[in-house]
Amino acid sequence: MFSLKVNQEIELQLLQLRDAEELYQLVDSNRRHLRQWLPWVDSMNSPLQYHSIIPMWLKQFADNNGFNLGIRYNKILVGSLGFHHIDWHNEQTSIGYYLAEQAQGRGIMTKSVQALLNYAFYDLGLNRIEIRCGTRNIASRSIPVRLGFTEEGLIRDGEKLNGFFHDLIVYGLLAREWRNLS
Repeated sequence: MFSLKVNQEIELQLLQLRDAEELYQLVDSNRRHLRQWLPWVDSMNSPLQYHSIIPMWLKQFADNNGFNLGIRYNKILVGSLGFHHIDWHNEQTSIGYYLAEQAQGRGIMTKSVQALLNYAFYDLGLNRIEIRCGTRNIASRSIPVRLGFTEEGLIRDGEKLNGFFHDLIVYGLLAREWRNLS
């Protein structure tokens, strides 16, 4: 099973079917918090839904086309992050992530994204990583800012969330910029 050890407390692991119940509990117990920014949260009503989603994620990983990893903090699942579709021709991808409300403020997501950037640029040889965040999602926006991404623009009405459109900020980071930062 694919995993990335971030530090003594944090490990990123490819999500498996055996994680379905724990993943659902994570989302369900953070529903109010997560639904502010993630359009799919309200549609997750049962751990059984992950029995069809996780195999799609595993196929995506097997096809070398991105993945979804669980974030374990002291062995407890506290969030998720991963690469959306990888554009191998243009050597780029985008990162998505979320974290349980009670796990925030400990640097877990910043360190996790940093590990994923190292993997993307040094192991996969990608050239560009993008992160999109809701303009009002200050916690999410702080991650790319902290890690040296460039704010590249605004996508007006970029995502429909809870029946309303909201704007997204696009952040980008190039491999050469990451090498200069790290």
